[in-house]
Amino acid sequence: MGVQVRARIAVLPGDGVGPEVIAEAVKVLRAVAAARGHVLSFEEAPFGAAALSGGLLPLPAATLDACRSADAVLLGAVGGPEWDGLPPDRRPEAGLLALRRELRLYTNLRPVRAFGGVSSASPLRPETLEGTDFLIVRELTGGLYFGEPRGRTITDGRRAAVDSLVYSEEEIRRVARVAFEAARLRRGRVTSVDKANVLHSSQLWREVVCEVALDYPDVTLDHMLVDSAAMQMVRRPAAFDVLVMENMFGDILSDLGAGLVGSLGLLPSASLGAIGPSLYEPVHGTAPDIAGRGLANPAGAILSAALLLRYALGLPEEAALVETAVERALAGGARTADLAGGGPALSTAGFGDRVIALLG
Repeated sequence: MGVQVRARIAVLPGDGVGPEVIAEAVKVLRAVAAARGHVLSFEEAPFGAAALSGGLLPLPAATLDACRSADAVLLGAVGGPEWDGLPPDRRPEAGLLALRRELRLYTNLRPVRAFGGVSSASPLRPETLEGTDFLIVRELTGGLYFGEPRGRTITDGRRAAVDSLVYSEEEIRRVARVAFEAARLRRGRVTSVDKANVLHSSQLWREVVCEVALDYPDVTLDHMLVDSAAMQMVRRPAAFDVLVMENMFGDILSDLGAGLVGSLGLLPSASLGAIGPSLYEPVHGTAPDIAGRGLANPAGAILSAALLLRYALGLPEEAALVETAVERALAGGARTADLAGGGPALSTAGFGDRVIALLG
């Protein structure tokens, strides 16, 4: 047995199906810790709509303090249709943007992998999907979501709105380095996604990524316009290794990646910074139509917990143990409602139990 790890994890179950899937991720983390002699403690805190419902801000000060003092943060989902009419800074999603900013998380990793046994859930032909295993590296703190100036105006009774797409050289350089380092541990290829034929920000993006590539002669770099990348992800998804892109492009293409493998419920993510705790969350939304019914797929949350073990706690063997258990569960026919196609389905908790039984 290796060195015992002691860590505290801030748990933000959030909204909709978030509490259900995060309960399974925590359950798996507890099982792995017990099997390998690690000591993990968990502190839950209100966040998003769950905080708003209690008369708090989307990111309460006490929740932020709990996150800052933790070794990692595990998040469920945030948002809900009943809050859509609020100003942007009061909506639940504002809590997530603020948390990323306050923890200085500048890179989002989104693995996209086709799991054996569930290819029928994908809109792609099995032979097209086969071998799909790529990593989207998304810049997380710049671009349209954070650029200034931004806002809405009314002039002479006419409405207008502006958002600014702003990137600095350093913002691009640091996320590019993450992509190249990741490629070194995979198949040695980086595809930089931009819109350099139109956008000045993308032209700078391409220039800086080329400069970073000089430090990685063992990694192959190519460039692809975002619209072409979207098409090739559908036509030849197995051809990609690591893709690096700005914030909004990453937001959109990572959801496309989830569609390729058949369900948003299958995909995890990790948000990393230079210092302090990192954030782990499934890529799916709150799914309010099925919340509280035990129908949600917890695979993405459980796989996010595996990323937490790997990146936050430095436990790659334990991370691989969880990932293999999820893969074996799916290959063995474990299905939640999103994958069952009307056939027999496990509950959210039932899928978590199956994964634990396969940890081995």
